[in-house]
Amino acid sequence: MGTDTATDVFEEHRPVLTGVAYRMLGRVADAEDVVQEAWLRWSRADRETVREPRAYLVRIATRLALDRLRQAQSRRESYVGPWLPEPIVTDFAGTVPDAAERAVLAESVSLAVLVVLESLSPLERAVFVLREAFGFPYAEIAAILERGEPAVRQLAGRARRHVEERKPRFPVDPAEQRDLTERFLSAATGGDLDDLLALLAPDARLVGDSGGKAKAPLRVLETADKVGRFLFAVAQQPIPDMEFLFREINGVPSLLVLSGGKPDSVMSLDMTEDGRIACVYIVRNPDKLGAVAP
Repeated sequence: MGTDTATDVFEEHRPVLTGVAYRMLGRVADAEDVVQEAWLRWSRADRETVREPRAYLVRIATRLALDRLRQAQSRRESYVGPWLPEPIVTDFAGTVPDAAERAVLAESVSLAVLVVLESLSPLERAVFVLREAFGFPYAEIAAILERGEPAVRQLAGRARRHVEERKPRFPVDPAEQRDLTERFLSAATGGDLDDLLALLAPDARLVGDSGGKAKAPLRVLETADKVGRFLFAVAQQPIPDMEFLFREINGVPSLLVLSGGKPDSVMSLDMTEDGRIACVYIVRNPDKLGAVAP
């Protein structure tokens, strides 16, 4: 296999490698580092002995991501305030024609699910990502992780039950999500607290990630009253040269807030079955906003 061919093969599989690494790590820079290291190992490998490049490359990326995940978990214990994944701009609506596949990909990269994945063990997370997001057979996952297939099935079942118990329990239509997000923006900036409170479920939550580098609650806010009053107060103190953009971020229509043309924050909503807001996610840590810059 020549150099050009080796590069072509790697580039063909780069999207799945990036997808696996991001879902496991929740940070774009970490995912890119994993993919770069996977390329270095691929370029040095005896590729003539590799029968299935996709499986080989995913095995490398998954093991590298596992190593980084174990290191990252210890670092996050000292993180200031709640931790959220780094937002990424997605375009599943424009690039994935199959609606069922699009829904699976969107859910697997949603902030809500990625937050739940943080509570899994590294191995459970790897199995869940490979199986649920990318559809790898159990036998192939077992080979990737160097575990027996029965053990992998047990990990998969445990991870799936854990995620199902904690993630939103019903599919969300993107059009309904966009409509709710637009009404949320209108209510938050319209100067009427009652309009904003009407959109929130009674047990609504707000999770803000600033890493101590921007203004955001250092604890999760709970109840509609607390969430609504916080958002209303923030809206009365607009940031300089503020602009709102709607973007598909982590698989759902979200708000990108700009200040002077640069990302200030990302807001994403979880919906209840009756169309109200269950949770508001706000990412304001400037270190996490590079991937959503317009």
